[in-house]
Amino acid sequence: MHSTNQSSRLFQYPCKSTSTQYPIFIFPKFSSRKFVKSLRTSIDYKQEGASKEDLVVPSNVARRLPIIIKKSGKVSRYFIKGDSLELLCVDEEEDDSTSFCLGLDDGFWKLIRLTSSAAKDFFLPKQVSDNYISYVKWKFLHRVFSSALQVLATQAMFRAIGIGQSRSLASSAAFNWILKDGLGRLSRCIYTASLASAFDTNLKRVRFSTSVLFSLSIGVELMTPVFPQYFLLLASIANIAKQISLSCYLATGSAVHRSFAVADNLGEVSAKAQIQTVCFDNLGLLLAVLLNMLFQHNQRLQACLPFVLYPIFSTFDLLGIYQGLKHINLQTLTKDRLEIILERWIEFRQVPSPAEVSKEEGIGLLGSRGSKRVWPIRIGCLDPKAQIPTLLMMAMQSLCSDDGYFITMELSSQGFRRIPKSGIVICLREEANSVDVITSLLQTCYIRKSLGANRTKRSYLSFSDLTLQDWTLLTRESKRAARDDFIALNKQMQEQGWIVKNVLLSAEEQIRYIFDKNQL
Repeated sequence: MHSTNQSSRLFQYPCKSTSTQYPIFIFPKFSSRKFVKSLRTSIDYKQEGASKEDLVVPSNVARRLPIIIKKSGKVSRYFIKGDSLELLCVDEEEDDSTSFCLGLDDGFWKLIRLTSSAAKDFFLPKQVSDNYISYVKWKFLHRVFSSALQVLATQAMFRAIGIGQSRSLASSAAFNWILKDGLGRLSRCIYTASLASAFDTNLKRVRFSTSVLFSLSIGVELMTPVFPQYFLLLASIANIAKQISLSCYLATGSAVHRSFAVADNLGEVSAKAQIQTVCFDNLGLLLAVLLNMLFQHNQRLQACLPFVLYPIFSTFDLLGIYQGLKHINLQTLTKDRLEIILERWIEFRQVPSPAEVSKEEGIGLLGSRGSKRVWPIRIGCLDPKAQIPTLLMMAMQSLCSDDGYFITMELSSQGFRRIPKSGIVICLREEANSVDVITSLLQTCYIRKSLGANRTKRSYLSFSDLTLQDWTLLTRESKRAARDDFIALNKQMQEQGWIVKNVLLSAEEQIRYIFDKNQL
């Protein structure tokens, strides 16, 4: 039975096919011997104006190629020797850092370079931002002294519950220890659930404030030997503070690591961070052990040692945390960061980099920067207790279904003195996206600049001076300017490395309004 399948014939004698249906792919005919030789060296072909004899390298002479390979502290270079290619280990000729060490053994400095390179590969990721090294330096200071403080605090708690003394009751001590751990973990869950959004919008402020709380918890634990009858109370309070700090550290860790991962190597940066933490903590443990060994023959001095070292170690610990947070440049957009970007854009038509915004933003311990200025901007729903101008409430009635937000003003009392202060409120619609958030905030910045140019000292008295016609004209022109600037602004923000696909908002800023079409 004959088969008429044409496709089977194509594969019976594939070597007989001498042409292809794609005429642009013309393969030259060459023997396998010439092909292998062409892989070994690239100097066997003829060039115009040069003979083959001029290009052939003698077998006893090695020609150096401009290709250098650096791996694990070793520097290698490619050489052509005869008709073969070789990779030989050489010293870095471009490195003049050891030129002053003339007369010393080259093997010693080679060992130093290899050791430093191996340590760098062990502790640091391959591709990170420029500020990562400074962050790790301050992290080293923080982790060493924090680990040493925890050792001293644990020793103090052991003395408080009577471990090592004949009158101690092991079951009672274990019960107290388990109870204080259980209360701490329960408080950790409650804290994490209540402040989940703050980990994104106020990362640096929350992280530093919880670090201060952690340092205070160490001080509370050091007081347990002084008041052993209140061990459970003091230990529970300290452990609650520790668990809160730990939850913040774990929740914000991924955002911190992502800010340094410039090549999407988040896993590598996270892994190296764990290595750094373990090594730095072990150095802190070693420091605490050495201090205990130094005063082991004097029990009185050993008991007083934690109270003497606590203020010193806590200062270095918090200093390392504070300085390390200053070197974290977050690329995510929040309301405060976006406000800094838009103010720079309106003033200079330029978008600042994440490093510049991070420097201007700071840690934010005393509140956000925008809330302290004239005409602060707030995103959220209207406060019924605040005073809203009548003309603006009339303007709210003209909302249409195409609007993704509306802007109004309010006069609210702030501070202990309840001083009235005027501000601008952005109310976002439920379907509003990141484009609406950026556009509305840019429009509001234009409005604030226009209002601030006229009334900077008596801003809270300008409600009576503003007419409905003025507000309508101001909002219309500012909205037109914001829409005209959005494309160029968005392009520059992406070029500077900002993540513009989403704007992180707090729980209050995420409150949206729903447009009721039945009331039209």
